[in-house]
Amino acid sequence: MGKLPSCPECGSKYTYEDGNVLTCPECFYEWTAADLEVEDTEEAVIRDSNGNALSDGDTVTVIKELKLKGTSSIKRGTIVKNIRLIHDPSDGVHDISCKIDGLGAMLLKSSVVKKI
Repeated sequence: MGKLPSCPECGSKYTYEDGNVLTCPECFYEWTAADLEVEDTEEAVIRDSNGNALSDGDTVTVIKELKLKGTSSIKRGTIVKNIRLIHDPSDGVHDISCKIDGLGAMLLKSSVVKKI
């Protein structure tokens, strides 16, 4: 018997097998190994500040002024074309990669943009 996964519902590490079903004794959530495989293959949908789904190549606008290190900033209303989504960001926060005219390559949070 290998190491069992933590509960996808509450994160408990005390899961146990009951036939083909995995069960969590803390929240009583039940799932199968096939359920976890489906969840792992689906990519999370990245949404803008208004809840619209974003996709690679979209054009967005910045909804608030963003201060950058140094003296420059990204002004509210700046249009950003041809964004690229990062589904598993290394820093856990910035999920959009883009190039902004005059500033170069940037990483943005999806919560500070809206789709045009």
